[in-house]
Amino acid sequence: MSRKQPDSNLQDGVMEKRSKYQQKAIKNYYQNRDAIALQRAQELVTELYLTEGKARQRHWKTLATHLAALDIKQAQIDHLLEQDNPELVATLIQELMKKS
Repeated sequence: MSRKQPDSNLQDGVMEKRSKYQQKAIKNYYQNRDAIALQRAQELVTELYLTEGKARQRHWKTLATHLAALDIKQAQIDHLLEQDNPELVATLIQELMKKS
């Protein structure tokens, strides 16, 4: 029987500390999470204009996740999904950008 080699990132079952670079990258990500979600929502609106069928439904689902991350009420997200109109989402994103 061969034994598994210990994971190089584990030391006595505990993860090694993150480097300063990794800590900074993680910190920046969480500080800019709203901006990242807003940018991704903008990209998805473009995709909605260009796609049809299953891909379009997949983009709507992903967009709903990003809108929820931006603290948009679930009722409003559901309404946007029902309307299936990227123009409505684009208007909402413009309003969010003005607030930022």
